[in-house]
Amino acid sequence: MAATRGRRAGSTPTMRDIAEATGVSQSTVSRVLSGTPTAVPIAESTRKRVMESARELGYRPNPLARGLRGAPTMLLGVIVRDITDPFFAGAIEAVSLEANQRGYNVVLGHAHESAEEAEALTGILEARHCDALLFLGDLRDRPGLIEELQNTSIPVVAMWHGSRDSGIPTVSVDNKSGTAAIVDHLVELGHERIGFAGPRGRLGDITEREEAFVASVHGHGLATPEDYRRDAPNTYAGGAEALRELRRMDQSPSAIVAPTDVLAMGMLHEAHRQGLHVPNDLSISGFDDIPEAAYTVPGLTTVRMPTEAMVLAAVDLAIGREEVLGDFHPLLEPDLVVRGSTGPAPGK
Repeated sequence: MAATRGRRAGSTPTMRDIAEATGVSQSTVSRVLSGTPTAVPIAESTRKRVMESARELGYRPNPLARGLRGAPTMLLGVIVRDITDPFFAGAIEAVSLEANQRGYNVVLGHAHESAEEAEALTGILEARHCDALLFLGDLRDRPGLIEELQNTSIPVVAMWHGSRDSGIPTVSVDNKSGTAAIVDHLVELGHERIGFAGPRGRLGDITEREEAFVASVHGHGLATPEDYRRDAPNTYAGGAEALRELRRMDQSPSAIVAPTDVLAMGMLHEAHRQGLHVPNDLSISGFDDIPEAAYTVPGLTTVRMPTEAMVLAAVDLAIGREEVLGDFHPLLEPDLVVRGSTGPAPGK
């Protein structure tokens, strides 16, 4: 297509440029690109000509201008509590793919594990006229943020926030059934001394997994001594240190349940450093099934998060045109994935 008359090379294409290139009015171009209904239908041939010209010219709508006109900006805001966790990197990719399939672009904010910063980001993304907000990670340790989210003018949906009602819509994984599946698996392998290591005092998924661990172990008639449960930050180093602490015990656990794959992988590394054979000497399991879990040595037994299904449900809820209700909390089932890091208890 020849360059549009009067347009400078390298300048940002406008609707006027598209109108000149296609020979239709600028108002028609505006209606086609915005999808605004018209009293007199626009011919399909005209609609195709306008869309093809917009693509060839590289036209990009101005989200702010669209928002000021009351039209959808096609922007989805995403605030991530901890972008350093490999699990959330995969979750962000899944959200971006789902949003793009619906014609949306993602505006990403990283809260650096700070609820205060998450609160500030909420205001920033709302001011940028995002059509909706997704929050990835636990945020209930900041009641003011919950109130702020409830009072925003746009839909807000939280994911991996835990299943307890916090006043905003959430899409969660069934941490209870996932953790119970791991404990059942270890008990079937003959393990009676089972430990747990993860961050203590968190309100979201990890706390639910620890609570489910205690309930499941007790349900099998086994004890959970306090020393068998260790506080550990959700890092590789945190997992390694937790294993060192548990191995110092006179009667250390024969299996350890980690509430994330990151912690479990840190344990695997430390077990190798100590000369332990996994799973002959010690069984280790995780939760999430991040891509790296299949490539550890041995492969990590873990719980597969239904990430794609959760993202689909959350995006449907966030950018749907129906009212988002705070009491909507779908709970999706995870799957146990057995690999080589778990085996029969020593001597069994």
